[in-house]
Amino acid sequence: MLQSPSLLLLITRYLDELEQGDLLLVEYLQAIILGVVEGLTEFLPVSSTGHLIIAGQILGFTGERANTFEIFIQLGAILAIVVLYWRRFLGLLDFKEREGFHGLNGLALLLVVSLPAGIMGLLLRDFIKSNLFNVTTVAIGLAIGGLALILVERVIPKPEKVGLDSLTWREALVVGLFQCLALWPGVSRSASTIVGGLLYGVDRRTAAEFSFFAAVPVLFAATFYDLIKSLKVLHTSDIPLFAVGFIVAFLTALVAVRFFLSWLNRATLSIFGYYRLVVAVLVLIFLSSATISG
Repeated sequence: MLQSPSLLLLITRYLDELEQGDLLLVEYLQAIILGVVEGLTEFLPVSSTGHLIIAGQILGFTGERANTFEIFIQLGAILAIVVLYWRRFLGLLDFKEREGFHGLNGLALLLVVSLPAGIMGLLLRDFIKSNLFNVTTVAIGLAIGGLALILVERVIPKPEKVGLDSLTWREALVVGLFQCLALWPGVSRSASTIVGGLLYGVDRRTAAEFSFFAAVPVLFAATFYDLIKSLKVLHTSDIPLFAVGFIVAFLTALVAVRFFLSWLNRATLSIFGYYRLVVAVLVLIFLSSATISG
């Protein structure tokens, strides 16, 4: 029986037939799509890394240049949090304040929440990049994280901590340890930190907002480190393409974060858990069909 070619094969054949001008247009479309994917998923509990790996495979946008592009657009999503919470970030520089999420106390909380994942990321970075950045491991991470989100909604204790100013180093440490789970692509940094906060008695909105703040130092440091190591594959001709992805990721993240916080005011995280399970199953089906046809 004849078997239909896989989606990746069809995309590859199509790209081979394109002229140079058409290829440039395709690259910009890819940049826009990936920018939207990054902006939508970076701060939702669905795994931006996992979605970018899947989207990159489907679009045929892979390799060192693609990896550097994905690192760069992450900065756009991070900038969205800085813009949305600029007053809070300025408050972290008000050293006269000694309580709550302000001044030195706020900076100390960010240090505590960032250290575990930062240390583990440095120690395991090469192993993770070499062994876990593939579609199969992403599907596993999506499924496990999805189940965790569904189950945690059934067992979370009554919130005792409401508002960022109510957090202490204990909550920061717990969230920081849970953030280490996100080193497995597909698990989701946002999902792991929010689950950690919920299990320790933090209300949903506060857990989500603290996960946003926890993302800034960790993602900025990781992104800056990866960009420095990727300078050799960057060219001035890449600037327009990277700028498009950066801007799209920034604008999309602004919308996604506002939507997520509004959602948490009236609903639970379970819907994101079910979504992750559906995506994981679809990815595994796609892999199976690609293996059979290949």
